[in-house]
Amino acid sequence: MRPMRLDLAGFTVFRDPTTVDFTDADFFALVGPTGSGKSTVLDAICFALYGTVPRWGGARGLGNALAPSATEARVRLVFESAGDRYVATRVVRRDGRGNVKTANAGMQLMPPGFDVTKLDTGLSPEDLGEVVAGTPAEMEKAVLAAVGLPYEQFTSCVVLPQGQFADFLHAKPATRQQILVNLLGLGVYEEVQKRATERAGRAEARLEEVDRILGGLTDTDDAALAAAQGRVEQARDLAGAVGSAVPEWEAARAAQREAGAALAAIDADLAVLGAVRPPDGVAEVALAVSVARAAAQEAATAVTVAEEREEKLRGELAGVGDESASRVLLSAYADRDRISGELAEVTPALTLAQDEHEAAVAALAQARAAAERAESVLEAAFAAHEAAKAADQAAVLRAHLAAGAPCPVCEQQVSRVPALPAGSAVAAAVAAGKTARSESDSAKRAVQDRDVAARDLERVLLRARARHDQLRDRLTELDDRLAGAATPEALRHDLAEHARLRRALDEAAGAVRTGRDAARRARGAVDAAEERLRTSWRDFDATRDGLARLAPPAADRDDVSAAWAALAEWAAGQAARRHTERTERAAAVDAARRAAEVVQGRIAELLAAAGLTPDDDPVRVAAVAVERAEADHRRSVERREQAAGLREQRAGHEREARLARALAGHLRANNFERWLLAEALDLLVDGASRILRELSSGQYDLVHDKGEFFVVDHHDAGLRRGVRTLSGGETFQASLALALALSEQLAGLSTTSASLESIVLDEGFGTLDVATLDTVAATLESLAARGDRMVGVVTHVPALAERIPVRFEVRKDARTARVERTGL
Repeated sequence: MRPMRLDLAGFTVFRDPTTVDFTDADFFALVGPTGSGKSTVLDAICFALYGTVPRWGGARGLGNALAPSATEARVRLVFESAGDRYVATRVVRRDGRGNVKTANAGMQLMPPGFDVTKLDTGLSPEDLGEVVAGTPAEMEKAVLAAVGLPYEQFTSCVVLPQGQFADFLHAKPATRQQILVNLLGLGVYEEVQKRATERAGRAEARLEEVDRILGGLTDTDDAALAAAQGRVEQARDLAGAVGSAVPEWEAARAAQREAGAALAAIDADLAVLGAVRPPDGVAEVALAVSVARAAAQEAATAVTVAEEREEKLRGELAGVGDESASRVLLSAYADRDRISGELAEVTPALTLAQDEHEAAVAALAQARAAAERAESVLEAAFAAHEAAKAADQAAVLRAHLAAGAPCPVCEQQVSRVPALPAGSAVAAAVAAGKTARSESDSAKRAVQDRDVAARDLERVLLRARARHDQLRDRLTELDDRLAGAATPEALRHDLAEHARLRRALDEAAGAVRTGRDAARRARGAVDAAEERLRTSWRDFDATRDGLARLAPPAADRDDVSAAWAALAEWAAGQAARRHTERTERAAAVDAARRAAEVVQGRIAELLAAAGLTPDDDPVRVAAVAVERAEADHRRSVERREQAAGLREQRAGHEREARLARALAGHLRANNFERWLLAEALDLLVDGASRILRELSSGQYDLVHDKGEFFVVDHHDAGLRRGVRTLSGGETFQASLALALALSEQLAGLSTTSASLESIVLDEGFGTLDVATLDTVAATLESLAARGDRMVGVVTHVPALAERIPVRFEVRKDARTARVERTGL
């Protein structure tokens, strides 16, 4: 994997959009003060590919991706791997609850020759190439396929972050072995072993299936085939013999059918002729028609007589006069008598009401005069009471007056003080006033009572007067209507005559209805008798039509009974002649049946000899036998050919299973893979030992034993020590030697796209002395000079940075970090 371009926005310290272009930076350094964001550039590369960063401690540290107070972080990495160029993008957002989640993740395979500078023009994601991943889950598989390394191995061999530089050096043998398996693509041999085992299993399964089928393919030898051919010939001979006998059998059956049909025709004639007999009561049908017609004529005559009497009574009733007018006049006479009586009763009551009303009006006038007198007395009593109160007040003032003093009321000098009265007149005035008030109230109530009584009597008078006038006007009206009218006796005589004639008319109408009902019943009887006659003729015609093919004699259409008798006599004669003919036909049928049975028995013997069940179509039975025999023969041939083909297939499956099983056996237990890993580890240790010897000025060599790393200390008599006994600086030298050896040596051994196309070191160069630092710088320069690897370092050591041609200087202010390219 080789990074080409990195775009950051809102990612940790890079709040503002920032781009790092690695396109032609084969040997570069990320420089800047401690804390400026140098390692964050490597974090962004890891995050774009794997969605996490070593310093975060796993995916739970996703919130570290956001810059302070930022709500979104975007990282986009353009990289090359195995000749293809990809772009990986991840977007992280913080929601309203403060939760940080991955909002978008995807990777695309860019078109060949795509100019990465076009990314600055705002291209849409669709313009970047084929989408190979669109979700975080898809990203994991796509990155592994493109880069060839999982996250843990990527951070151990390509981007070596701070604190994890010695991971490969100190890794357990199994972990280190898995890293080498992925780097060298040795997993392909395990896959080959797995697939060989699967192919052997499939071939053995197919072999078992072929054996099972072959076990079911019996009777495929020459003898079975010859027997099948013999059965075909026998079936064909049988079909020929049956075919020769069938025409004779069919001719005998045809003769049998013909004789049977003639016998059936005679039996049919006999059945028809035997059914010819006159219906019961046919002789009485004509007589019933005549009787019914006579009764109908008599009923029609009775109806005519009743209708004539009814019409005569209607004329007499019309000549008597208007019954309604007579009843109206009689009602008017009754009303006049009733109203005259009521008027005689109302007149005295009217006179009495007038007298009582006049007396009530006089009593009301008297009561009003008494009330006026009582009101005058009350006013006088009130004035006397006021005068008595004034006298008492003057007496009170007078008691304080003195002659010659001013009056307190008028302020004039009092010349003489009158004597004080002997007593107060107020009490007597109050008593007189109460009496006058009582009498006045009594007089007013009397006026009210008299007024109410007068009004009530006035209303009674008005009602009596109105009723009197109404009765008088109605009586006058009735007198006018009855002037010149007949007397009540004459009117009652006319009404009695009307009633008599109406009763007679009702009786006549009833007689008409009764006669008409009788006439309808008589006509119904005629219709029924005629229908029975027609039915008799229809039955006769139907019976005669059924005998039409036998040429029955002509019928007498005037007498149905005679027609039936003539037809029955003729049918009896015909039946007698056909009974004689039937005996001859029955003998012919028996002879034809026996002849057909003889031929049928011969055919049945042929079929039975061949083991077949006879039926009504022996030709079909024989043909089916031929078809079955030929089908059996064809199946025998096909099974013989199938068996031969299966034997060839079995040989092929057996060879395939044997070869696949042998290949799986050679690769079983990872013997081949273990040998390759041992060889690769030997090459790795040899190259790392050479580099470590240069870095340590000849003090250390690196060796391995059973997967564990050791150093040989030449300054201590070649003592063999475990790598965990090395100091911090010595551990860095050994780790750097391994990292450089991985990049330099194993790339040539890898068989997959998991080649180490770049290496970036982020570890403490500041702990090295001047000589060791010079050796490290020279080693890095030599590695970069080869031109097939990108080499990058993260450092704040000026002596090392100055020797690297391309430098990306990282600065940070209060708002954001920035990256500026310097050097070449």
